[in-house]
Amino acid sequence: EVQLMESGGGSVQAGGSLRLSCVASGYMDSRYSMAWFRQAPGKELEGVAAIDSDGSTTYNKEMPDRFTISRGDAENTMVVQINSLQPEDAAMYYCAAGVAGMIRSRVTGWAPPSLSKGCWGQGTEVTVSS
Repeated sequence: EVQLMESGGGSVQAGGSLRLSCVASGYMDSRYSMAWFRQAPGKELEGVAAIDSDGSTTYNKEMPDRFTISRGDAENTMVVQINSLQPEDAAMYYCAAGVAGMIRSRVTGWAPPSLSKGCWGQGTEVTVSS
């Protein structure tokens, strides 16, 4: 079973940048995709972006283009670069992994994501001060 661990969250001023990382350990199916989701206080969990095993990416259309997802340098790692952070970006950011179609559907909102379904990390918190 795959375990996911996020890192890189923190407190930044509006306009700053953060690079969040997710490392997968244990056995992960080579066909799995990885993705970022976020949940702001009082709001629903929403998809940010996903990346497939071949490097193809899928973004939630509701996300601004300040988010860039990519594979990390180490195997089974994924990062998201967030530039020009805004107060509305403050949230707990979660890493997820799973079958590509399922992950993409949850990132784009076709299927509602749920922390009780699938493989998730513990999250890394991002706070933004204005």
